[in-house]
Amino acid sequence: MARRIDVRGAGGVSLAAWEFADPPKTDPEKDPGVLLLHGLMGRASHWAPTARWLSGRYRAIALDQRGHGQSDKPPQAAYTREAYIGDAEAALEQLGLAPAVLIGHAMGALTAWQLAAARPDLVRGLVISDMRASALGAASQREWADWFKAWPVPFATLGDVRKWFGEDDPWVERPNQARGEFYAEVMHESPDGWRPVFEPEQMLKSRETWVFDAHWEELAQVQCPALVVRGLDGELGRAEAQEMVRVLPRGQYAEVVDAGHLVHYDQPGAWQAVVEPFLDGLGSDLFA
Repeated sequence: MARRIDVRGAGGVSLAAWEFADPPKTDPEKDPGVLLLHGLMGRASHWAPTARWLSGRYRAIALDQRGHGQSDKPPQAAYTREAYIGDAEAALEQLGLAPAVLIGHAMGALTAWQLAAARPDLVRGLVISDMRASALGAASQREWADWFKAWPVPFATLGDVRKWFGEDDPWVERPNQARGEFYAEVMHESPDGWRPVFEPEQMLKSRETWVFDAHWEELAQVQCPALVVRGLDGELGRAEAQEMVRVLPRGQYAEVVDAGHLVHYDQPGAWQAVVEPFLDGLGSDLFA
């Protein structure tokens, strides 16, 4: 069961936050907060298994970020780093989660560490899942634009969605059922077939605000304990991940075998196994 909570983000954008707990947590003293931030093209429901697992000890809430899921997708809204960070900041404050643990995947991880650097009073711990700190450059952005154009939309059925993203997509090196399921979850049925719930153009706008820059400086400003997690076959290489840990003042490292970029989705059990000791290690003073 999931409970929707409406949040007003930066610039007044309406955001949907989701609590995957029954009954909902209500006592911030007994139930410390966790905010889960999905990656580009993701949605809060991708965190459902993680949120339900965490809900035994924490008030875990996943946010549909602007342009994603059931949050607003206004054409003229800002899709900048500042806007995404402002949304997460607003969610922490309006939901009464702070100081919280931020758990982010890909773009959501970047948002999490940038917020942790800017507002250390709001963040007590940080989990960074498969997000690079290095600049990716113009070639990467062009590749993404071409990839979106290659999608055979509309898809006739969700089965077609699963097959294309799990097997037929040129970006897939070998069949990946979890990847197919991941993308099926971000499709909705329209009169002519299944299309993404997001606008690809907005995704490219969002992405172009971070791919041309490196983000090491913000990492170095994160004061709280931070865990860098990579899938062994993900986009974040081991050398860069370990350098991120070195740059983080209180960084730790973990990797998940048999996982690609979608670490928590590919291998939920192994993902939980590396995150749990980190949360435990934050200390009884933080999680009394």
